Amino acid sequence: MAAKKSSQANSKRLEKPASTRGPKPSVSRDRIARAAVRLADKEGLAAVTMQRIAREVGLTTMALYRYFPGKAEMVALMIDSVADSSLHFGRPSLPWSIRLKKWAQYCLTIYRDHRWFLEATTARQSPIGPNELAWMEAALAMLAESGLESKKRHHAFFTLIAHVRGHATFEDAGASSAAGKVWMRELTRTLQQEPNRYPTLLEVLRLGAFSEDIAGAFDFGLDCILDGVRAQVSNGTV
Repeated sequence: MAAKKSSQANSKRLEKPASTRGPKPSVSRDRIARAAVRLADKEGLAAVTMQRIAREVGLTTMALYRYFPGKAEMVALMIDSVADSSLHFGRPSLPWSIRLKKWAQYCLTIYRDHRWFLEATTARQSPIGPNELAWMEAALAMLAESGLESKKRHHAFFTLIAHVRGHATFEDAGASSAAGKVWMRELTRTLQQEPNRYPTLLEVLRLGAFSEDIAGAFDFGLDCILDGVRAQVSNGTV
């Protein structure tokens, strides 16, 4: 009988609802991350501080720490939240290379729309989030259709994402038109002073290659990467 009462008492303790002590969360982590993204888009990643974001969402700084241990964890969610977009890269019946090219173009769009994204992903030390993993999964699945073996698919993926990030870096460096004009002026002066030392560069400069939109360079690089994958498969070096 005593054992039965003890069992009933234990059961009641397990059924007791969880403690509701302390203030209930008034906002979600996702809402906080979205507010941080908006601020970073407008003022840059340096503007994103725990104090500033707390004010943006109507919390005290101490209350914000109940959602995120620090800025690094908040930035990690910011990164993953902007990668939360449609993963449709054309009809599945289209060749893998066409869909993978669209993947890279969409990926570059994230870097263009969120200039802080390059800095944030370079500096982070946290694991990749679920949305970013879904992008990686999609790219590797398309590379699997190419016929490359698993290890080389991984190599091809890193080549592809390095191309995206490299182009984003060049675009970010040229984001300021004033800085771009100064760079072009200094380059022109240097090449014209020593035409015999830099004849090829000077020819490119005269053709206007440095002053034109570099968007074409991105697609050219993509085509070279994808052609290289096809060549590896057709040559049997998979």
